[in-house]
Amino acid sequence: MQFKYLPLLIFITISTQLINADSFPSEEWDVISPSEVGVDNSSVESLISLAFDDSATQAVVIIKNGKIIGERYADGFNKNSHGTSWSMAKSYYAALIGISLERGEISSLDDPVSMYLDYFNDSRKVITIRDILNMSSGLNYPDHQHETMFFKSDQLKYSKKIKLQKEPNTLFEYNNVNSMLIGDILHKVTGKKADILLKERILDPSNTKDYKLWKDEAGNTLTYCCIDMSAREFSRFGLLFARNGNWNGDQIIPKSYVDETFQVVWETPNWFTDHKRYYSLHWWVSNYTDESKIFNASGKFGQYIFVDRENDIVVTRITKYPQRDLGDIQKWGPLKTFSWLGVKTSIVISRFLLDTGIIKEGRNVVTPVTLEEGESSKFYKNYQDFIEGITALSN
Repeated sequence: MQFKYLPLLIFITISTQLINADSFPSEEWDVISPSEVGVDNSSVESLISLAFDDSATQAVVIIKNGKIIGERYADGFNKNSHGTSWSMAKSYYAALIGISLERGEISSLDDPVSMYLDYFNDSRKVITIRDILNMSSGLNYPDHQHETMFFKSDQLKYSKKIKLQKEPNTLFEYNNVNSMLIGDILHKVTGKKADILLKERILDPSNTKDYKLWKDEAGNTLTYCCIDMSAREFSRFGLLFARNGNWNGDQIIPKSYVDETFQVVWETPNWFTDHKRYYSLHWWVSNYTDESKIFNASGKFGQYIFVDRENDIVVTRITKYPQRDLGDIQKWGPLKTFSWLGVKTSIVISRFLLDTGIIKEGRNVVTPVTLEEGESSKFYKNYQDFIEGITALSN
């Protein structure tokens, strides 16, 4: 009689081990209850509610051990609805540098950029690839952080002209030009454009489908912004980093590069929260304590992929984004004339002209755009609570 329940106990033990084992999604994600991976359901619901306390939220997906344990979508959106990354794209394209290191296409992060880009053989020859990735290049840094570059027809041409302003590796400055130059470095060492490399080396191997990689009118990949896909698909990239760059046995990104990325290099300015944040190799650090170490890819208006590598947790949050398929190459048309007014004014004018129908999106203008309904406000105020909520998932 004492062995009566032994088969059941063995079955339960094996089932639990399988649930907690490293799992990877194929084309679809497995969805399980939080309790199956030892997470309290109330912690998941609380985190989701906190995200949707901001009406700009389109989707939240919570993943533990490679399986979805919670997700929610705003009215009118679903699991296939696209968001746009804005600057989360920086983390994607920076990962390609790590892959090029492993393949010997780049010798070292401490190589001068001038080894790969001839036009850096001037005062900029002291800048290294590491400086570029850590946002400490010392390149000219205006108040608009070179966001006005977004309105240019040839954004690489714009980036090439930006000169040295201060000594590299002395100050963190979030400069979009740094990220735009990544694409040119990759092109020089591989002979391929960054969007092709991203597809071949990261997106295809991680079974990422249904996405859009934006380019400017000159055909340059926007390596500092603008990847469109669903929250579930964005989460694959988070899981790839949570698993040390490995995807189902395939070492896509070298673990050594992930290790070097997931550390503290720079303490960053408190732009929207008093919560201390840091930066390393095109990733943000949301929390770095004995209790939890949470990193994130982050984009304008409140796009996030949070990664708690030690606890195999990924949380993705994106904001409302118009569901239109107008292509993946920017076209500014008459809106180009307003770029000199600055980013905020250009956005206001552009929205007015589009909303009133004076300018037609798709005919006159094609570009990723976040409307006012997708601009986060409360989420930033609740940012620290949200980070604590992610930490609570593993307690």
